Amino acid sequence: MNTIANNIADFLKEYAPFKYLSFDELAAIATNIRVLNLEVNKTLFKVDDPLHDVFYVVASGLVNLTVVVDAEENILNKCHEGAIFGLRPFFAKNNYTMTAKAREESILYAIPIAIFRPFVANNTDVLNFLLENFAINTRNSKDKESMHNNQVSDSVFYTGQTSEMQYFQTLSYNNSPITVAHSDTIQETAQLMAESKNTCAVICSNKIPLGIVTDSDMSRKVATGRFAVTSTIDKIMVYPVITVLENISLAEAQLLMLKNNVSHLCVTQDGSDKTAVKGVISEHDLVVAQANNPGVLVKEIKRAHDANDLKQIRFRLADLVQNSIQKNIPLTHVNNIASEITFALLKRAIELSILELGSPPARFAWLSIGSQGRKEQLLPTDQDSILIFEDVTPEKYREVKDYFLNLASKSTDILESVGYESCPNGHMAKNILWCKSLTDWMKQYNNWINMPGEHSGDLSSIFFDYELVYGEQKIEDAISSTVFQNMENNTLFFDFLGNDALRKNSPLTFFKNFNVEEEGPHKDKFDIKTKALMPLIDGARLFTLSFKVKGINNTYIRFKQLAMVDPKHAETYLECAEAFLVLSKIRTLEGIKNDSSGQFVNLEELSKIDRDKLKNALAPMRKLEDLIKDKFQLTHFS
Repeated sequence: MNTIANNIADFLKEYAPFKYLSFDELAAIATNIRVLNLEVNKTLFKVDDPLHDVFYVVASGLVNLTVVVDAEENILNKCHEGAIFGLRPFFAKNNYTMTAKAREESILYAIPIAIFRPFVANNTDVLNFLLENFAINTRNSKDKESMHNNQVSDSVFYTGQTSEMQYFQTLSYNNSPITVAHSDTIQETAQLMAESKNTCAVICSNKIPLGIVTDSDMSRKVATGRFAVTSTIDKIMVYPVITVLENISLAEAQLLMLKNNVSHLCVTQDGSDKTAVKGVISEHDLVVAQANNPGVLVKEIKRAHDANDLKQIRFRLADLVQNSIQKNIPLTHVNNIASEITFALLKRAIELSILELGSPPARFAWLSIGSQGRKEQLLPTDQDSILIFEDVTPEKYREVKDYFLNLASKSTDILESVGYESCPNGHMAKNILWCKSLTDWMKQYNNWINMPGEHSGDLSSIFFDYELVYGEQKIEDAISSTVFQNMENNTLFFDFLGNDALRKNSPLTFFKNFNVEEEGPHKDKFDIKTKALMPLIDGARLFTLSFKVKGINNTYIRFKQLAMVDPKHAETYLECAEAFLVLSKIRTLEGIKNDSSGQFVNLEELSKIDRDKLKNALAPMRKLEDLIKDKFQLTHFS
């Protein structure tokens, strides 16, 4: 071994996972390593670059891994001496998702993946190190005291916050695979694969998998002349088959393919090779699944050119939500991701409208209200929004308002094309009532809060569930300041909200049966939105406003926060929080099944277990109702 390779091996042995290899193994690797000099600010790879055939170790210097979000560069990781990065080619086929740039003059070791892969497959410690770091996205060092990152994953995506969703999302796969008998010929199997455009065939006996043949096997073993096309297929099959359960996640499939150095997994009834074949997962399926991860969706939203582009992404969001719920990913997690993608869709609709109309004549804020404002919209229900523009001189007011009404009209039309229906109550920014200056909006909230009885006709409590989608944060802050200042010691307003929260029809009859619709198109169905979810939503809003809890709109999180600020009634709040999740999941599943908003649930189609879950989730509502009656003076509007 030459001196350079020897020095490289000496360096690598101090860091995991190389320290798990023998010096001879390191020497074999070191002789194939390329040494790169990276000058200051030199880019090694950037977002969307094709994957390299190597991964990198920092020998000296500093390399930053970054992404650009909203025209601002965000540093995700800093790779110091000993850090490993660029591992993406081990686990994925699509392009890089971040940029690697030298922060200072750096020396890198480029390790060929083809050379290193056998050591990964054959050494459990090396494999586990890479799998663990890829899956949990954490940093490790060569010892606990070291402040340097020994491994830096570049598999993360960025949407303003990192998420583990992409690792747990389920996979769509070929559930009608080609199956052949071990006595079938290679030629017969190849013809079947070509006709059906399949990349593999599973060799079975009584539907039990014996082996598998892929395009690659055909190329390496048949096209090269090693086996005649008249030979039986079992002569070239790979066995045993790597089998999995059908609900395997993207991450699990990636890791199994890496561990076993295969390109296909066989789905069976119980995940073993002793039960019938149900399908096949290919590397291509992993690429497709990654294309539907949240980071990719947000990136594509930013590049969308029209409503049709956004609509296609919205369909993929629906698939992501459905797959995540079927995988039993916590609903709070699904909600967070779905909300970020929904807000990206809303923002892009506004941006496309601005591109068409030209720059706004004044600064403004577009706020989502209602379920979007609470970040609870797992299904594409109706859109609710308001628009607030900064104060302008009287002579410019009409012109400025006309621009923003036009902007709102175009934006809401785009969103309607995407699949978000117009609000039936007209609570949208294109409505002349809900598009006005900051001063006018401050007067509006002042009147609603201080004279609720006189303005009950146009006062909807959803106007107090708002979230900035686009524009100036300072404008939203000004509205929040007005709201909380006017609520100080305002018993009249809380009297109004309290009565409003109790005005919904009871979800259960006197005999504890579900209170279903008695007539109309939804006859005999249960209105889960109005009779179950809305009382919880209204109650959570009422208490968070009364306790001056700011910046939290989501109902589940509101209840969790209330349990901390009002510990005396923590049990009730926590029960309501869990009930809200159960009800939201039932509604979402109903909506997915019927391609609807999920508002009206057909109880006959629910299993006994789900009906019991639904009824049990209604129990905390009585405690919440009693708490409202006990805390607020519900007399003036009763």
